[in-house]
Amino acid sequence: MKIAFNARFIQPGKMEGIGWYSYELVKRLIRQFPQHEFILLHDRRIHPKPEWGPTVQWHILRPPARHPLLWWIWFEWSVKKFLKKNQVDLFISPDGYACLGTGVPQYLVCHDLAYLHYPKQVAFFVRKYYQYFVPKQLKKAKLIFAVSEATKQDIIQQFGISTERIVVAFNGCKEEFKPLSEDKKQQIRSQVSQGADYLLYVGAMHPRKNLVNLVKAFDLFKNAQICDLKLVLLGRKAWMTGELETALQESPYRYEIIQIPYLDKQELAEITAAAWALILPSYLEGFGVPVLEALYCDVPVLVSDRFSLPEVAGLGALIFNPDDSHAIAEAIRTLFKENDHTRRIDLGRIHREQFNWDQTAEIIARYIEKT
Repeated sequence: MKIAFNARFIQPGKMEGIGWYSYELVKRLIRQFPQHEFILLHDRRIHPKPEWGPTVQWHILRPPARHPLLWWIWFEWSVKKFLKKNQVDLFISPDGYACLGTGVPQYLVCHDLAYLHYPKQVAFFVRKYYQYFVPKQLKKAKLIFAVSEATKQDIIQQFGISTERIVVAFNGCKEEFKPLSEDKKQQIRSQVSQGADYLLYVGAMHPRKNLVNLVKAFDLFKNAQICDLKLVLLGRKAWMTGELETALQESPYRYEIIQIPYLDKQELAEITAAAWALILPSYLEGFGVPVLEALYCDVPVLVSDRFSLPEVAGLGALIFNPDDSHAIAEAIRTLFKENDHTRRIDLGRIHREQFNWDQTAEIIARYIEKT
């Protein structure tokens, strides 16, 4: 069988959520199906190129698809032509986009439908592309893999797609995320927060992530609790960050809020494992990978009560209303007052076992065998 795989987001040194999902999935499928030919389709030259054996080919299809018009050209012209010319049997697209003009069976991975819930937070032409093409692409797919039960239910509710065509295939966790010794934790804290405990947020910075309320909650917590706890915001500034910048500037504790840009996975894993706790106050997450990474590091988690976050965080998490900065502050205070986090960590260890890349690949592999 010839399997073409959309590898656009596999970019060594620059990968975020979809990129890691793509990378971890395809390397396992290649290993599981040595009898099949895998063709990885990219839209630009990558370096270093992962080497996965003689059954794997890399093809660069132009143009580089980083704009709605170029997305359309890439999928509806370049990919369509390639699938036909090379007599491909199956096209797997882990970024959720499909080729509408081909008859080749397609498996899509859908991470979220955030553009429907927060349209004003999406650039105009990107929003128009999503509104027109995403429903058609999801309906075109032979099978949809949703990264959480919350995402699956959202697809069903928004587009009326039958539940039989949607299978949950969770994210997994990178092997670098694991507990650290106390000495190593203190070393990391010395580098990050002058030796103090810190509450960690990981992710892009834009309105849907609800960082303004997080900063306000941190202010409320510090007003009520004399302690050295710092807040670390780790991630790139994405868009519409003006209100966040204002909140940071006006915070009386702005010098205790540390901003760190994008890091490689080893540095991120260490900063996560040395955290006092991880907090994700988002309004919508298709999965919430940083929560799972914290669980694998034996770090307590605090999450909003929206969408997939309680599903991923499990029974050991503290759950709060993200609209209420006082509720967020109270969750932080509750964890702070606990003398022992052992029970939360133990619950996290049990809960995290259902989220791993081998199980995700096995789920998708079962359907490939039926194709």
